[in-house]
Amino acid sequence: MRKNILLFGSISGLIITTNLIIMMTKCNNNPEFESNDTLGYAAFIVAFSFVFFGIKNFRDKQNNGIITFGQAFKMGFLMSVVAATMYVVIGVTYYYVFIPGFFDQYIQHVLYEAKLKGLTEVEIAEKAKEMAEYKELHKNPLFVILISYAEVLPSATVIALISALILKRKAGLEAAAENQRS
Repeated sequence: MRKNILLFGSISGLIITTNLIIMMTKCNNNPEFESNDTLGYAAFIVAFSFVFFGIKNFRDKQNNGIITFGQAFKMGFLMSVVAATMYVVIGVTYYYVFIPGFFDQYIQHVLYEAKLKGLTEVEIAEKAKEMAEYKELHKNPLFVILISYAEVLPSATVIALISALILKRKAGLEAAAENQRS
Protein backbone atom coordinates (compact mmCIF):
# COMPACT_ATOMS: atom_id res chain seq x y z
CA MET A 1 0.00 0.00 0.00
CA ARG A 2 2.76 2.42 0.98
CA LYS A 3 4.57 1.88 -2.33
CA ASN A 4 1.41 2.73 -4.31
CA ILE A 5 0.76 5.81 -2.20
CA LEU A 6 4.27 7.15 -2.76
CA LEU A 7 4.48 6.20 -6.44
CA PHE A 8 1.09 7.46 -7.60
CA GLY A 9 1.14 10.44 -5.21
CA SER A 10 4.54 11.44 -6.59
CA ILE A 11 3.36 11.16 -10.20
CA SER A 12 0.39 13.41 -9.36
CA GLY A 13 2.67 15.82 -7.54
CA LEU A 14 5.10 15.95 -10.45
CA ILE A 15 2.33 16.87 -12.88
CA ILE A 16 0.77 19.64 -10.76
CA THR A 17 4.17 20.98 -9.73
CA THR A 18 5.35 21.14 -13.34
CA ASN A 19 2.19 23.02 -14.27
CA LEU A 20 2.70 25.41 -11.33
CA ILE A 21 6.31 26.18 -12.27
CA ILE A 22 5.41 26.78 -15.92
CA MET A 23 2.51 29.10 -15.04
CA MET A 24 4.45 31.02 -12.37
CA THR A 25 7.40 31.48 -14.73
CA LYS A 26 5.21 32.71 -17.58
CA CYS A 27 3.36 35.12 -15.31
CA ASN A 28 6.61 36.33 -13.73
CA ASN A 29 8.22 36.96 -17.12
CA ASN A 30 5.20 38.64 -18.68
CA PRO A 31 2.63 40.56 -16.62
CA GLU A 32 0.31 40.51 -19.66
CA PHE A 33 0.32 36.72 -19.61
CA GLU A 34 -3.25 35.48 -19.85
CA SER A 35 -3.77 32.66 -17.43
CA ASN A 36 -5.79 29.69 -18.51
CA ASP A 37 -7.85 28.43 -15.60
CA THR A 38 -9.29 25.66 -17.74
CA LEU A 39 -5.79 24.38 -18.50
CA GLY A 40 -4.89 24.59 -14.81
CA TYR A 41 -7.93 22.60 -13.72
CA ALA A 42 -7.35 20.11 -16.52
CA ALA A 43 -3.81 19.58 -15.21
CA PHE A 44 -5.28 18.93 -11.74
CA ILE A 45 -7.71 16.37 -13.15
CA VAL A 46 -4.99 14.60 -15.14
CA ALA A 47 -2.68 14.65 -12.13
CA PHE A 48 -5.27 13.37 -9.70
CA SER A 49 -6.49 10.69 -12.09
CA PHE A 50 -3.37 8.91 -10.85
CA VAL A 51 -5.09 8.69 -7.46
CA PHE A 52 -7.77 6.59 -9.14
CA PHE A 53 -5.18 4.44 -10.93
CA GLY A 54 -3.16 4.01 -7.74
CA ILE A 55 -6.17 2.72 -5.82
CA LYS A 56 -7.18 0.48 -8.73
CA ASN A 57 -3.64 -0.87 -9.05
CA PHE A 58 -3.53 -1.77 -5.36
CA ARG A 59 -6.99 -3.34 -5.41
CA ASP A 60 -6.43 -5.42 -8.54
CA LYS A 61 -2.75 -6.38 -8.29
CA GLN A 62 -1.96 -6.48 -4.60
CA ASN A 63 -5.24 -7.01 -2.76
CA ASN A 64 -6.95 -9.77 -4.78
CA GLY A 65 -9.48 -7.41 -6.35
CA ILE A 66 -10.90 -6.34 -2.98
CA ILE A 67 -10.86 -2.95 -1.29
CA THR A 68 -13.26 -1.30 1.11
CA PHE A 69 -14.44 2.26 0.71
CA GLY A 70 -12.41 3.22 3.80
CA GLN A 71 -9.20 1.64 2.52
CA ALA A 72 -9.67 3.19 -0.91
CA PHE A 73 -10.40 6.65 0.48
CA LYS A 74 -7.46 6.46 2.88
CA MET A 75 -5.13 5.52 0.04
CA GLY A 76 -6.52 8.21 -2.23
CA PHE A 77 -6.31 10.86 0.46
CA LEU A 78 -2.72 9.92 1.33
CA MET A 79 -1.74 10.03 -2.35
CA SER A 80 -3.35 13.48 -2.48
CA VAL A 81 -1.34 14.58 0.55
CA VAL A 82 1.89 13.36 -1.09
CA ALA A 83 1.05 15.28 -4.28
CA ALA A 84 -0.04 18.41 -2.40
CA THR A 85 3.09 18.34 -0.24
CA MET A 86 5.28 18.17 -3.35
CA TYR A 87 3.30 21.08 -4.79
CA VAL A 88 3.75 23.12 -1.63
CA VAL A 89 7.43 22.37 -0.98
CA ILE A 90 8.54 22.90 -4.58
CA GLY A 91 6.17 25.81 -5.18
CA VAL A 92 7.12 27.69 -2.01
CA THR A 93 10.81 27.07 -2.62
CA TYR A 94 10.51 28.28 -6.20
CA TYR A 95 8.51 31.30 -5.06
CA TYR A 96 10.98 32.44 -2.38
CA VAL A 97 14.30 31.37 -3.95
CA PHE A 98 13.97 31.67 -7.71
CA ILE A 99 11.35 34.36 -8.26
CA PRO A 100 11.30 36.49 -5.10
CA GLY A 101 9.67 39.37 -6.99
CA PHE A 102 6.87 37.17 -8.26
CA PHE A 103 4.12 38.82 -6.26
CA ASP A 104 4.94 42.25 -7.71
CA GLN A 105 4.65 40.76 -11.20
CA TYR A 106 1.46 38.96 -10.20
CA ILE A 107 -0.06 42.24 -8.99
CA GLN A 108 0.76 43.84 -12.35
CA HIS A 109 -0.86 40.84 -14.04
CA VAL A 110 -4.06 41.13 -11.96
CA LEU A 111 -4.31 44.88 -12.56
CA TYR A 112 -3.68 44.37 -16.28
CA GLU A 113 -6.53 41.84 -16.42
CA ALA A 114 -8.74 44.27 -14.47
CA LYS A 115 -8.13 46.92 -17.14
CA LEU A 116 -8.91 44.41 -19.88
CA LYS A 117 -12.20 43.61 -18.16
CA GLY A 118 -13.11 47.29 -18.27
CA LEU A 119 -13.05 48.01 -14.54
CA THR A 120 -13.22 51.69 -13.60
CA GLU A 121 -10.22 53.52 -12.14
CA VAL A 122 -11.87 53.38 -8.70
CA GLU A 123 -12.37 49.62 -9.00
CA ILE A 124 -8.79 49.18 -10.17
CA ALA A 125 -7.56 51.25 -7.22
CA GLU A 126 -9.59 49.02 -4.86
CA LYS A 127 -8.11 45.95 -6.53
CA ALA A 128 -4.60 47.40 -6.13
CA LYS A 129 -5.25 47.99 -2.42
CA GLU A 130 -6.56 44.43 -2.01
CA MET A 131 -3.50 43.05 -3.80
CA ALA A 132 -1.18 45.11 -1.57
CA GLU A 133 -2.83 43.47 1.45
CA TYR A 134 -2.30 40.02 -0.10
CA LYS A 135 1.31 40.91 -0.78
CA GLU A 136 1.77 41.70 2.89
CA LEU A 137 0.24 38.34 3.83
CA HIS A 138 2.55 36.57 1.37
CA LYS A 139 5.56 37.76 3.33
CA ASN A 140 4.61 35.12 5.90
CA PRO A 141 5.75 31.66 4.69
CA LEU A 142 3.14 29.91 6.86
CA PHE A 143 0.38 31.79 5.03
CA VAL A 144 1.87 30.84 1.66
CA ILE A 145 2.08 27.18 2.72
CA LEU A 146 -1.54 27.13 3.93
CA ILE A 147 -2.82 28.87 0.79
CA SER A 148 -0.84 26.46 -1.38
CA TYR A 149 -2.36 23.43 0.34
CA ALA A 150 -5.80 25.04 0.00
CA GLU A 151 -5.26 25.35 -3.77
CA VAL A 152 -4.73 21.62 -4.20
CA LEU A 153 -5.99 19.47 -1.35
CA PRO A 154 -9.76 20.10 -1.58
CA SER A 155 -9.93 19.09 -5.26
CA ALA A 156 -7.68 16.11 -4.66
CA THR A 157 -9.81 14.98 -1.73
CA VAL A 158 -12.96 15.10 -3.85
CA ILE A 159 -11.26 12.98 -6.51
CA ALA A 160 -10.08 10.53 -3.81
CA LEU A 161 -13.67 10.31 -2.54
CA ILE A 162 -15.12 9.69 -6.00
CA SER A 163 -12.39 7.13 -6.75
CA ALA A 164 -13.11 5.29 -3.50
CA LEU A 165 -16.83 5.18 -4.31
CA ILE A 166 -16.15 3.81 -7.79
CA LEU A 167 -13.45 1.31 -6.87
CA LYS A 168 -14.72 -0.18 -3.60
CA ARG A 169 -15.26 -3.90 -3.88
CA LYS A 170 -15.96 -6.33 -1.06
CA ALA A 171 -14.96 -9.99 -0.96
CA GLY A 172 -18.53 -11.20 -1.52
CA LEU A 173 -18.89 -9.05 -4.62
CA GLU A 174 -15.63 -10.40 -6.00
CA ALA A 175 -16.77 -14.00 -5.51
CA ALA A 176 -20.15 -13.25 -7.15
CA ALA A 177 -18.42 -11.62 -10.12
CA GLU A 178 -16.10 -14.62 -10.45
CA ASN A 179 -19.10 -17.02 -10.40
CA GLN A 180 -20.82 -15.03 -13.15
CA ARG A 181 -17.69 -15.26 -15.33
CA SER A 182 -17.63 -19.07 -14.96
